[in-house]
Amino acid sequence: MPLLNKIVNVLEEVPQTFRRTSNPKLIMTLLVKNEEDILEENLCFHKAMGVDGFIITDNNSTDNTIEIIRKYQEKGWIKEAIIEKATNYNQKVWVDRMIKIAKKQLHADWVINADADELWYSPTGNLKTELTTTKANVLKCSMRYMYPEAGQHFWQWNQAIVPIINPLKYNFYNLSRYSLYIPQRGKVLHRTSSYLQISTGNHKVLMFPKRLRKSNICIYHYSIRGKERFLEKMINGGKQLEQNPHRHIGMHWRYFYQLYKSQQLEMEYDKIIGANSYEQLRRDGFIKTDNTIPDFFKCHFNK
Repeated sequence: MPLLNKIVNVLEEVPQTFRRTSNPKLIMTLLVKNEEDILEENLCFHKAMGVDGFIITDNNSTDNTIEIIRKYQEKGWIKEAIIEKATNYNQKVWVDRMIKIAKKQLHADWVINADADELWYSPTGNLKTELTTTKANVLKCSMRYMYPEAGQHFWQWNQAIVPIINPLKYNFYNLSRYSLYIPQRGKVLHRTSSYLQISTGNHKVLMFPKRLRKSNICIYHYSIRGKERFLEKMINGGKQLEQNPHRHIGMHWRYFYQLYKSQQLEMEYDKIIGANSYEQLRRDGFIKTDNTIPDFFKCHFNK
């Protein structure tokens, strides 16, 4: 649908788009592929954090991800599960489809568009706290990469990355151009009223009208969970992106996939996490202890 037609369709929603909602319905969308090591904890965490229900699109998983989805469909947590067989990683279209289901079928007030490796944390203990008080229709949330710690479950990791703003330091620490230490763009959650279009990566959203506010919600990001999983993800993702005509999306995946084709990807891994400079990075303040998520799991799940 042309953008102008979308704008016309949401004009009638303008009076309600900035109105406070005392008990908002919050739906989370998830686009997943081979996430058996993190998906169940993701669902439990966000349910405890106030999410009312989930919509999931699975893109050709070959592990136990589908079984986990079925389990939480039966529990009533997952309201809609979509099996997407395409191999061109058309993320923008697939997420947009889930947002429309959240709005039209589930009557959600707010939507979080997340990945399975993200935990959206509110300091109040409930994601809805801020939603009940704001008159904005888009909230911008910061991201925090977590350093992968071998031999522990991801939710036990407590080493948070502080971004390195000066790119000249990447060579000093022998880091990849797409390491865990590059500044993060953050992501948004948004109302369903006045929604027009989500961006690839869920970093921005087009609304009409739009009122953006900075949020206290922090996204703990577990994008790298060991070398083997990282290699598999970058290789599969790179193959899919080669089929996508939009060359400006997934630049880091494309970069890593080129390294894979030149047999250099495995050597790049240590530079991505800063393994060889870990102690120096800690001394310089770029790796700091953060027990927020481990403490949350101990408190809520006795883990």
